[in-house]
Amino acid sequence: MTRPLPEEVRRVASIGGGPIGGGWTAHFLARGYAVRSYLHDASEETAFRRIVETAWRSLETLGLEEHASLERLHVTSDLAEAVGDAEFVQESAPENLDIKRSLYAILGDLTPPDTIIASSTSGLTMTDIQAQCPTPARTVVGHPFNPPYLLPLVEIAGGRDTAPEAVAWARAFYRAAGKEPLVLTREIPGFIATRLQEALWREALHMVANDEATPEQIDLALRHGPGPRLALMGQCMAFHVACGEGGMATNLDQFGPALELPWSRLAAPALTRELRDRMVEGCDAMAAGRGFEELAAGRDRGIVAILQAIRASRPDP
Repeated sequence: MTRPLPEEVRRVASIGGGPIGGGWTAHFLARGYAVRSYLHDASEETAFRRIVETAWRSLETLGLEEHASLERLHVTSDLAEAVGDAEFVQESAPENLDIKRSLYAILGDLTPPDTIIASSTSGLTMTDIQAQCPTPARTVVGHPFNPPYLLPLVEIAGGRDTAPEAVAWARAFYRAAGKEPLVLTREIPGFIATRLQEALWREALHMVANDEATPEQIDLALRHGPGPRLALMGQCMAFHVACGEGGMATNLDQFGPALELPWSRLAAPALTRELRDRMVEGCDAMAAGRGFEELAAGRDRGIVAILQAIRASRPDP
């Protein structure tokens, strides 16, 4: 078997039965691929299919590709069956280095030798993950944002032993599969988007810990303040546009000195039991008795509406 062109891939293997593995499965099915999904335990299948079917409702609203069908999903607990003829593998196993290393030691032999294997890891590096893989040159990070069937971003990075052509192929494949690939300049812990997200998270925890804000106030501020703007142009361009004709130069010249003020606490706050409980209680209050499926369905409807609005705002090609 030789590696197909990225746009000619038809068979995808998805490893993992959680929200990320299930979300990837739904995404690939909606793009018209035949998907074999590996679950470590066959007892996970009912919950896994519920994840896929829940995602499908939003994907139908956005529009399915030709040949898209839930009937093209095959679920198995036999890893060799899942990846044996795969033209691309998306691995979404638990975020545990020992588990991933052991898995890649096996995948290196079970997967066709030219097939790219991508990890959904949100924090581990591919250099660490691929350490025991007999074919590390074709392994990359393909980190999505949750839910992966709706949010377009995929952050791509190779490890120390990854071949540059594997990264280039993965980028082309993800774009063909309807994603927005971002290839990192170099391998860094936490990638780009996760580090930016964690900076917000760190400040939120500090504000709650210091009685400066509640979880509800923090989420209200983000939803009705920078959130909608960030969806359209990102942080850097938002500040570039904010200062008129002078752009980013005016922004930094006028407001740069404020960066010296102690607004940001760079160290992570101590996650005490009290802080943990206050965060849990605040989020439970906002959930107001709604369970995961209801909350996720509402989230997905909103994201679909935002994606449709972004599509409509783009100039015609």
